[in-house]
Amino acid sequence: MIRVGIIGCGKIADAHAEQIQCIPGCRIVGACDEEPLMAEQFCDRFGVERPFGAVREMLEACRPDAVHITTPPQSHFGLGRLCLESGSHVYVEKPFTVDAGEARGLLQEAEQRRLKVTVGHDHQFSQAALRMRKLVAEGYLGGPPLHMESLYNYDLGDPVYTRALLGDRGHWVRKLPGKLLHNVISHGICKIAEFLSGDTPRVVAQGFTSRFLRDMGEMDLIDELRVTLLDEEGATSYFTFSTQMRPGLHQFRLYGPKNGLVVDYGQQTVLKLKGKKYKSHLERLIPPFEFAGHYVGSGLTNVSRFLRNDFQMNWGMKNLIASFYGSIAENGPPPIPYREILLTSRIMDDIFNQLNEKGIEG
Repeated sequence: MIRVGIIGCGKIADAHAEQIQCIPGCRIVGACDEEPLMAEQFCDRFGVERPFGAVREMLEACRPDAVHITTPPQSHFGLGRLCLESGSHVYVEKPFTVDAGEARGLLQEAEQRRLKVTVGHDHQFSQAALRMRKLVAEGYLGGPPLHMESLYNYDLGDPVYTRALLGDRGHWVRKLPGKLLHNVISHGICKIAEFLSGDTPRVVAQGFTSRFLRDMGEMDLIDELRVTLLDEEGATSYFTFSTQMRPGLHQFRLYGPKNGLVVDYGQQTVLKLKGKKYKSHLERLIPPFEFAGHYVGSGLTNVSRFLRNDFQMNWGMKNLIASFYGSIAENGPPPIPYREILLTSRIMDDIFNQLNEKGIEG
Protein backbone atom coordinates (compact mmCIF):
# COMPACT_ATOMS: atom_id res chain seq x y z
CA MET A 1 0.00 0.00 0.00
CA ILE A 2 1.34 3.42 -1.04
CA ARG A 3 0.37 6.03 1.57
CA VAL A 4 -0.09 9.42 -0.08
CA GLY A 5 -0.11 12.97 1.26
CA ILE A 6 -1.30 16.10 -0.57
CA ILE A 7 0.16 19.58 0.00
CA GLY A 8 -2.01 22.33 -1.47
CA CYS A 9 -5.76 21.76 -1.75
CA GLY A 10 -6.72 23.95 -4.69
CA LYS A 11 -8.29 23.00 -8.02
CA ILE A 12 -5.41 20.92 -9.37
CA ALA A 13 -5.30 18.89 -6.15
CA ASP A 14 -8.81 17.64 -6.93
CA ALA A 15 -7.58 16.27 -10.26
CA HIS A 16 -4.73 14.48 -8.47
CA ALA A 17 -7.05 12.98 -5.87
CA GLU A 18 -9.51 11.74 -8.51
CA GLN A 19 -6.74 9.89 -10.34
CA ILE A 20 -5.06 8.58 -7.19
CA GLN A 21 -8.33 7.01 -6.12
CA CYS A 22 -8.50 5.17 -9.47
CA ILE A 23 -5.16 3.44 -8.85
CA PRO A 24 -5.21 0.17 -6.87
CA GLY A 25 -2.88 -0.19 -3.93
CA CYS A 26 -2.71 3.42 -2.75
CA ARG A 27 -4.57 5.62 -0.30
CA ILE A 28 -4.58 9.32 0.54
CA VAL A 29 -3.81 9.51 4.26
CA GLY A 30 -3.57 13.28 4.74
CA ALA A 31 -4.05 16.64 3.07
CA CYS A 32 -2.50 19.96 4.02
CA ASP A 33 -3.16 23.59 3.14
CA GLU A 34 -2.05 26.80 4.85
CA GLU A 35 -5.75 27.68 4.80
CA PRO A 36 -7.15 24.92 7.08
CA LEU A 37 -10.67 25.25 5.67
CA MET A 38 -9.37 24.29 2.21
CA ALA A 39 -7.82 21.14 3.66
CA GLU A 40 -11.01 20.28 5.54
CA GLN A 41 -13.18 20.70 2.43
CA PHE A 42 -10.75 18.63 0.36
CA CYS A 43 -10.85 15.82 2.92
CA ASP A 44 -14.65 15.92 2.98
CA ARG A 45 -14.84 15.65 -0.82
CA PHE A 46 -12.43 12.73 -1.10
CA GLY A 47 -12.98 10.85 2.13
CA VAL A 48 -9.54 11.65 3.54
CA GLU A 49 -9.36 11.15 7.29
CA ARG A 50 -6.97 13.88 8.38
CA PRO A 51 -6.73 17.54 7.26
CA PHE A 52 -3.71 19.63 8.32
CA GLY A 53 -2.70 23.28 8.32
CA ALA A 54 1.04 22.64 8.70
CA VAL A 55 3.24 20.50 6.44
CA ARG A 56 5.57 19.23 9.16
CA GLU A 57 2.60 18.11 11.22
CA MET A 58 1.18 16.09 8.34
CA LEU A 59 4.54 14.51 7.53
CA GLU A 60 5.15 13.51 11.15
CA ALA A 61 1.61 12.29 11.83
CA CYS A 62 0.92 10.42 8.59
CA ARG A 63 4.38 9.31 7.45
CA PRO A 64 3.32 9.22 3.76
CA ASP A 65 5.33 7.15 1.31
CA ALA A 66 4.72 9.76 -1.39
CA VAL A 67 3.65 13.39 -1.29
CA HIS A 68 2.02 15.37 -4.10
CA ILE A 69 2.93 19.07 -4.07
CA THR A 70 0.21 21.09 -5.80
CA THR A 71 1.11 24.58 -4.60
CA PRO A 72 2.44 27.61 -6.56
CA PRO A 73 5.94 27.02 -8.01
CA GLN A 74 7.71 29.42 -5.64
CA SER A 75 7.13 26.89 -2.84
CA HIS A 76 8.10 23.72 -4.71
CA PHE A 77 11.78 23.62 -3.80
CA GLY A 78 11.32 24.24 -0.09
CA LEU A 79 8.39 21.87 0.27
CA GLY A 80 10.05 19.21 -1.87
CA ARG A 81 13.20 19.29 0.22
CA LEU A 82 11.16 19.12 3.43
CA CYS A 83 9.31 16.03 2.17
CA LEU A 84 12.55 14.35 1.08
CA GLU A 85 14.12 15.06 4.47
CA SER A 86 11.15 13.33 6.11
CA GLY A 87 11.68 10.24 3.91
CA SER A 88 8.84 10.74 1.41
CA HIS A 89 9.07 10.40 -2.35
CA VAL A 90 7.78 13.53 -4.12
CA TYR A 91 5.51 14.27 -7.08
CA VAL A 92 5.74 17.99 -7.95
CA GLU A 93 3.21 19.76 -10.15
CA LYS A 94 4.65 21.65 -13.12
CA PRO A 95 6.69 23.75 -13.35
CA PHE A 96 9.09 21.64 -11.32
CA THR A 97 10.81 24.59 -9.62
CA VAL A 98 11.36 28.29 -10.23
CA ASP A 99 14.70 27.76 -11.99
CA ALA A 100 17.32 25.18 -12.95
CA GLY A 101 19.37 25.81 -9.82
CA GLU A 102 16.47 24.76 -7.62
CA ALA A 103 15.73 21.81 -9.93
CA ARG A 104 19.31 20.58 -9.69
CA GLY A 105 19.28 20.92 -5.90
CA LEU A 106 16.04 18.99 -5.49
CA LEU A 107 17.16 16.19 -7.81
CA GLN A 108 20.49 15.88 -6.02
CA GLU A 109 18.72 15.76 -2.66
CA ALA A 110 16.53 12.92 -3.91
CA GLU A 111 19.50 10.96 -5.25
CA GLN A 112 21.47 11.38 -2.03
CA ARG A 113 18.56 10.09 0.01
CA ARG A 114 17.75 7.33 -2.49
CA LEU A 115 14.25 8.67 -2.93
CA LYS A 116 12.37 9.43 -6.13
CA VAL A 117 10.86 12.61 -7.51
CA THR A 118 8.86 13.36 -10.62
CA VAL A 119 7.14 16.34 -12.20
CA GLY A 120 3.58 16.67 -13.49
CA HIS A 121 4.30 16.50 -17.23
CA ASP A 122 1.27 14.25 -17.54
CA HIS A 123 0.69 14.95 -21.26
CA GLN A 124 3.84 12.90 -21.83
CA PHE A 125 1.92 9.87 -20.54
CA SER A 126 -1.28 10.24 -22.55
CA GLN A 127 -2.30 7.41 -24.84
CA ALA A 128 -1.22 9.26 -27.99
CA ALA A 129 2.18 10.06 -26.46
CA LEU A 130 2.73 6.42 -25.55
CA ARG A 131 1.86 5.34 -29.11
CA MET A 132 4.28 7.93 -30.50
CA ARG A 133 7.07 6.84 -28.15
CA LYS A 134 6.57 3.20 -29.15
CA LEU A 135 6.91 4.05 -32.84
CA VAL A 136 10.09 6.03 -32.17
CA ALA A 137 11.55 3.16 -30.14
CA GLU A 138 10.74 0.76 -32.97
CA GLY A 139 12.77 2.93 -35.38
CA TYR A 140 9.96 4.46 -37.43
CA LEU A 141 11.80 7.78 -37.79
CA GLY A 142 14.87 6.00 -39.15
CA GLY A 143 17.12 7.55 -36.52
CA PRO A 144 17.16 10.39 -33.99
CA PRO A 145 14.87 13.33 -34.85
CA LEU A 146 16.42 15.92 -37.14
CA HIS A 147 13.74 18.50 -36.45
CA MET A 148 10.89 18.90 -33.96
CA GLU A 149 7.98 21.31 -33.62
CA SER A 150 6.01 21.72 -30.41
CA LEU A 151 2.83 23.83 -30.47
CA TYR A 152 1.02 24.67 -27.26
CA ASN A 153 -2.06 26.88 -27.07
CA TYR A 154 -3.45 28.21 -23.81
CA ASP A 155 -7.00 29.53 -23.66
CA LEU A 156 -7.42 32.74 -21.70
CA GLY A 157 -11.17 32.35 -22.05
CA ASP A 158 -11.59 30.97 -18.51
CA PRO A 159 -13.22 34.04 -16.92
CA VAL A 160 -12.42 33.03 -13.34
CA TYR A 161 -8.70 32.53 -13.93
CA THR A 162 -8.37 35.50 -16.31
CA ARG A 163 -10.13 37.90 -13.91
CA ALA A 164 -7.99 36.68 -11.02
CA LEU A 165 -4.75 37.05 -12.97
CA LEU A 166 -5.48 40.35 -14.70
CA GLY A 167 -7.23 41.95 -11.76
CA ASP A 168 -4.62 41.14 -9.12
CA ARG A 169 -1.23 42.83 -9.53
CA GLY A 170 0.04 40.70 -6.66
CA HIS A 171 -1.06 37.37 -8.16
CA TRP A 172 1.59 34.67 -7.62
CA VAL A 173 1.87 34.05 -11.38
CA ARG A 174 3.09 37.64 -11.87
CA LYS A 175 5.90 37.03 -9.38
CA LEU A 176 7.46 34.21 -11.41
CA PRO A 177 10.48 35.10 -13.62
CA GLY A 178 8.46 34.11 -16.68
CA LYS A 179 5.06 35.16 -15.29
CA LEU A 180 2.20 33.57 -17.30
CA LEU A 181 4.60 31.64 -19.54
CA HIS A 182 6.44 30.22 -16.54
CA ASN A 183 3.34 28.46 -15.26
CA VAL A 184 2.42 26.84 -18.57
CA ILE A 185 5.14 26.26 -21.16
CA SER A 186 6.94 23.35 -19.49
CA HIS A 187 4.26 21.09 -21.01
CA GLY A 188 5.50 22.03 -24.49
CA ILE A 189 9.21 22.36 -23.73
CA CYS A 190 9.52 18.94 -22.08
CA LYS A 191 8.42 17.22 -25.29
CA ILE A 192 11.41 18.69 -27.08
CA ALA A 193 13.78 18.07 -24.17
CA GLU A 194 13.04 14.33 -24.31
CA PHE A 195 14.70 14.01 -27.72
CA LEU A 196 17.48 16.60 -27.58
CA SER A 197 21.11 15.52 -27.65
CA GLY A 198 23.38 17.11 -25.07
CA ASP A 199 22.47 19.39 -22.20
CA THR A 200 23.23 22.87 -23.58
CA PRO A 201 21.13 23.60 -26.67
CA ARG A 202 21.30 27.06 -28.20
CA VAL A 203 18.06 28.88 -27.46
CA VAL A 204 16.67 31.99 -29.20
CA ALA A 205 13.40 33.37 -27.84
CA GLN A 206 11.02 36.12 -28.97
CA GLY A 207 7.95 37.10 -26.97
CA PHE A 208 5.27 39.78 -27.09
CA THR A 209 1.92 40.79 -25.65
CA SER A 210 -1.10 39.93 -27.80
CA ARG A 211 -3.57 42.54 -29.00
CA PHE A 212 -6.19 40.75 -26.88
CA LEU A 213 -4.35 41.63 -23.66
CA ARG A 214 -3.29 45.07 -24.83
CA ASP A 215 -6.91 45.95 -25.59
CA MET A 216 -7.70 45.00 -21.99
CA GLY A 217 -5.01 47.40 -20.76
CA GLU A 218 -2.61 44.58 -19.83
CA MET A 219 0.95 45.47 -20.81
CA ASP A 220 2.98 43.46 -18.28
CA LEU A 221 2.32 39.90 -19.46
CA ILE A 222 3.79 38.08 -22.46
CA ASP A 223 1.31 35.61 -23.88
CA GLU A 224 2.83 34.97 -27.32
CA LEU A 225 6.17 33.15 -27.55
CA ARG A 226 8.30 31.80 -30.41
CA VAL A 227 11.48 29.83 -29.69
CA THR A 228 14.10 28.12 -31.85
CA LEU A 229 16.56 25.57 -30.47
CA LEU A 230 19.71 23.94 -31.85
CA ASP A 231 21.31 21.02 -30.04
CA GLU A 232 24.90 19.80 -30.08
CA GLU A 233 24.22 17.28 -32.86
CA GLY A 234 22.67 19.87 -35.16
CA ALA A 235 19.01 18.92 -34.62
CA THR A 236 16.64 21.89 -34.68
CA SER A 237 13.39 22.56 -32.85
CA TYR A 238 10.63 25.15 -32.87
CA PHE A 239 8.40 25.89 -29.91
CA THR A 240 5.28 28.01 -30.35
CA PHE A 241 3.13 29.17 -27.46
CA SER A 242 0.01 31.23 -28.10
CA THR A 243 -3.16 32.27 -26.36
CA GLN A 244 -4.71 33.61 -29.57
CA MET A 245 -3.95 31.23 -32.47
CA ARG A 246 -6.94 29.29 -33.74
CA PRO A 247 -7.46 26.46 -33.91
CA GLY A 248 -5.95 26.03 -30.46
CA LEU A 249 -3.46 23.29 -31.28
CA HIS A 250 -1.60 21.11 -28.85
CA GLN A 251 0.68 19.13 -31.14
CA PHE A 252 4.17 17.67 -31.38
CA ARG A 253 5.88 16.90 -34.68
CA LEU A 254 9.03 14.85 -35.17
CA TYR A 255 10.92 14.52 -38.44
CA GLY A 256 13.61 11.86 -38.80
CA PRO A 257 15.92 10.82 -41.65
CA LYS A 258 13.32 8.35 -42.91
CA ASN A 259 9.81 9.26 -41.70
CA GLY A 260 7.92 11.68 -39.48
CA LEU A 261 5.18 11.67 -36.84
CA VAL A 262 2.47 14.11 -35.78
CA VAL A 263 0.94 13.74 -32.33
CA ASP A 264 -2.23 15.65 -31.50
CA TYR A 265 -2.77 15.69 -27.74
CA GLY A 266 -6.20 17.29 -28.00
CA GLN A 267 -7.64 14.66 -30.33
CA GLN A 268 -5.33 11.88 -29.08
CA THR A 269 -4.28 10.94 -32.61
CA VAL A 270 -0.95 9.91 -34.14
CA LEU A 271 -0.23 10.41 -37.84
CA LYS A 272 2.57 8.62 -39.65
CA LEU A 273 4.32 10.76 -42.25
CA LYS A 274 6.06 8.62 -44.85
CA GLY A 275 9.30 10.05 -46.14
CA LYS A 276 9.23 8.19 -49.44
CA LYS A 277 6.89 9.62 -52.05
CA TYR A 278 4.78 7.69 -54.54
CA LYS A 279 5.54 8.04 -58.23
CA SER A 280 3.66 10.41 -60.47
CA HIS A 281 -0.04 11.06 -59.75
CA LEU A 282 -0.13 8.34 -57.09
CA GLU A 283 1.38 10.88 -54.67
CA ARG A 284 -1.86 12.87 -54.98
CA LEU A 285 -4.16 9.88 -54.80
CA ILE A 286 -2.89 7.45 -52.14
CA PRO A 287 -1.64 9.62 -49.20
CA PRO A 288 -5.06 11.19 -48.45
CA PHE A 289 -6.50 7.72 -47.92
CA GLU A 290 -3.51 6.71 -45.81
CA PHE A 291 -4.04 9.73 -43.56
CA ALA A 292 -7.72 8.88 -43.36
CA GLY A 293 -6.74 5.39 -42.24
CA HIS A 294 -4.53 6.83 -39.50
CA TYR A 295 -7.39 8.98 -38.22
CA VAL A 296 -9.85 6.08 -38.36
CA GLY A 297 -7.40 3.85 -36.50
CA SER A 298 -6.83 6.45 -33.79
CA GLY A 299 -10.56 7.06 -33.58
CA LEU A 300 -11.35 3.36 -33.16
CA THR A 301 -8.65 3.07 -30.47
CA ASN A 302 -10.18 6.03 -28.64
CA VAL A 303 -13.69 4.59 -28.91
CA SER A 304 -12.51 1.21 -27.64
CA ARG A 305 -10.83 2.78 -24.62
CA PHE A 306 -13.89 4.94 -23.98
CA LEU A 307 -16.17 1.91 -23.95
CA ARG A 308 -13.79 0.19 -21.51
CA ASN A 309 -14.00 3.25 -19.24
CA ASP A 310 -10.29 3.85 -19.87
CA PHE A 311 -10.43 7.23 -21.58
CA GLN A 312 -10.91 9.87 -18.89
CA MET A 313 -9.67 13.39 -19.58
CA ASN A 314 -6.78 13.08 -17.11
CA TRP A 315 -5.69 9.60 -18.23
CA GLY A 316 -2.13 10.85 -18.70
CA MET A 317 -2.01 12.03 -15.10
CA LYS A 318 -3.33 8.69 -13.89
CA ASN A 319 -0.71 6.82 -15.91
CA LEU A 320 2.12 9.08 -14.72
CA ILE A 321 1.06 8.70 -11.07
CA ALA A 322 0.72 4.92 -11.42
CA SER A 323 4.15 4.74 -13.09
CA PHE A 324 5.65 6.83 -10.29
CA TYR A 325 4.13 4.64 -7.60
CA GLY A 326 5.33 1.57 -9.48
CA SER A 327 8.89 2.91 -9.50
CA ILE A 328 8.63 3.38 -5.72
CA ALA A 329 7.20 -0.07 -5.03
CA GLU A 330 9.64 -1.87 -7.34
CA ASN A 331 12.63 0.46 -6.78
CA GLY A 332 12.81 1.07 -10.52
CA PRO A 333 13.78 4.19 -12.47
CA PRO A 334 11.46 7.21 -12.13
CA PRO A 335 9.01 7.66 -15.02
CA ILE A 336 10.63 10.92 -16.21
CA PRO A 337 14.45 10.86 -16.37
CA TYR A 338 16.06 13.51 -14.20
CA ARG A 339 18.06 14.74 -17.19
CA GLU A 340 14.81 15.72 -18.95
CA ILE A 341 13.49 17.53 -15.88
CA LEU A 342 16.69 19.53 -15.52
CA LEU A 343 17.03 20.24 -19.25
CA THR A 344 13.45 21.55 -19.38
CA SER A 345 14.28 23.91 -16.51
CA ARG A 346 17.47 25.09 -18.22
CA ILE A 347 15.68 25.87 -21.48
CA MET A 348 13.00 27.79 -19.59
CA ASP A 349 15.70 29.78 -17.77
CA ASP A 350 17.27 30.72 -21.12
CA ILE A 351 13.90 31.81 -22.50
CA PHE A 352 12.98 33.99 -19.53
CA ASN A 353 16.43 35.54 -19.28
CA GLN A 354 16.25 36.58 -22.93
CA LEU A 355 12.71 37.93 -22.64
CA ASN A 356 13.55 39.92 -19.51
CA GLU A 357 16.62 41.41 -21.20
CA LYS A 358 14.65 42.43 -24.29
CA GLY A 359 11.58 43.69 -22.43
CA ILE A 360 7.97 43.27 -23.49
CA GLU A 361 6.94 44.05 -27.04
CA GLY A 362 3.47 45.01 -28.13
